[in-house]
Amino acid sequence: MEKIVCVCGHENPTGTKICANCGRPLTEEAKSQKVLDMKYDGSAIRSKTFNKSIVDKVWNFFSSVKVGVSLIIITLVVASIGTIFPQEFYVSAGTDAERALYYETNYGSIGTLYYNLGLADLYSTWWFQVLVGMLGISIIVASIDRGFPLHKSLTKQRVKRHESFMRRQRVIAEGTITEGDSTKTLAQVEEKLKKLKYKVRRDGSALLAEKGRFARYGPYINHLGLIIFLVGVMLHQLPGMYVDDSMWIREGETRAIPGMDGYFLKSEKFIFETHDNEPTTAQIQQGVNAVAKNYQTDVILYKKSEDALPGQTDNLEVVKEYSIRVNHPLQHEGFAVYQMDFRLNELKEMTFALTNKETSESLGEITIDLRNPKKEYIINETTKVELKKYFPDFSGFNDNGEPQTLSPNPNNPAFIFNMITPDHPDGEISFVAIQQTVEPTGDNEYKMAFTGVDTVNMSGLTIRKDNTIPLLVVGAFIFLLGVAIGSYWNHRRIWVEQLEGGRIRLAAHTNKNWFGIKKELDAVTAHAHLPQYIDQLDDEKDKEDHEIEDEK
Repeated sequence: MEKIVCVCGHENPTGTKICANCGRPLTEEAKSQKVLDMKYDGSAIRSKTFNKSIVDKVWNFFSSVKVGVSLIIITLVVASIGTIFPQEFYVSAGTDAERALYYETNYGSIGTLYYNLGLADLYSTWWFQVLVGMLGISIIVASIDRGFPLHKSLTKQRVKRHESFMRRQRVIAEGTITEGDSTKTLAQVEEKLKKLKYKVRRDGSALLAEKGRFARYGPYINHLGLIIFLVGVMLHQLPGMYVDDSMWIREGETRAIPGMDGYFLKSEKFIFETHDNEPTTAQIQQGVNAVAKNYQTDVILYKKSEDALPGQTDNLEVVKEYSIRVNHPLQHEGFAVYQMDFRLNELKEMTFALTNKETSESLGEITIDLRNPKKEYIINETTKVELKKYFPDFSGFNDNGEPQTLSPNPNNPAFIFNMITPDHPDGEISFVAIQQTVEPTGDNEYKMAFTGVDTVNMSGLTIRKDNTIPLLVVGAFIFLLGVAIGSYWNHRRIWVEQLEGGRIRLAAHTNKNWFGIKKELDAVTAHAHLPQYIDQLDDEKDKEDHEIEDEK
């Protein structure tokens, strides 16, 4: 692309609005402005200059502020949709079918649609990650597109500026020094500005005073923090970087820890303590009969030995013993195991007697482990009970008359038994649930009579590990630093040029807080006896107000 050559002879990149050397306006738009647009000091912005090739169009798309804001809004809206119903992670159902049934049972057709659209596992979906990635790309491209030209312009500022540049600033002053020695005016201005913490540069009879330049980088520091934060969020998808899993474990049970390969946890005992005082009326109305004082799980952490074969869990090494309490997790190698929930007196085993319905004679008893039921239970050579189907959390019959389960937890167990006896070698089918028995033929000779139940306490534990936390903290800190810099500091510049005949020309600019720079200009004007400055925008507004009054 051809360079734009200014009258002063300086070559400017295509798209430059204000000459980087003398400050003359180069475009018709800039020449027509009473006050120059100093947003990027008139630098050439790539997205506003090139729009021909595919690369240009892609670059312009991601550098657009409208696109960036739209991506932020879309991401926030989609993320909020993911909070309408619980995510899959918080659903205790195990298989896809069980999870689908959970959303259908609890939330109806909307829940089914929610699950089928993938919103139940929203934050792990590829398209949500793509959306976050596009937002990150937009921030990076916008920062490069505007930040680099601005940085180049600010670091190569010239002290002397053309008259057209000076007169097109918002705050200007021009006149003759009437008091004091005009030859010392520039020195007096420099002295006062230095006291006001300005960094002053001189070039012959011209002066440039500047302070707070770093404030112009606030938004880009803000962007950098956001990018680091988004990278930390996306790293959650890499194996080993982020673990947020859960497990239920019964007293006396040893289970592999989800997310901690090679580690096992044994629950020795669950302890539940309550306060001695009675619950309040409000708590009673909410169904709270006792106020929890402490609930903890005494555990032993095991590690599989290095010489153990795959799948072998016999040879475990004790790592540590610990009492997991609320806000006092078991910590090991970056992992933390938290006490999050509990279930008291959960069904563990149920005992049934194979009984003759007419004589009440029992042929024997069977005990079913509700977490790990067997397919058949042998009483003797001619008598046994086959477990055809097991429904841990029976929730009723569907439209086809088939029983269904709400979850894999034994909250409301139901069974389909085939009772094989000497009188019925082919067996008799019976559906047995709590306080409910259904016989397909309706004329069974034998029944499964409930005789007893064994319960156990369960602990709900959450396993967490987040290697991205340092990155997220750094990103958040940089983001807040950028917000503070952009909000509480401003970039101020004052150009002063001494002309022939004791005349002075002054111009000033700030990216915000014009009241502050005007207050400092008042101090400089009084100290060096400068001509009174004017605010061109304020004067223009006053003029418009007067015209409106005249029309009235």
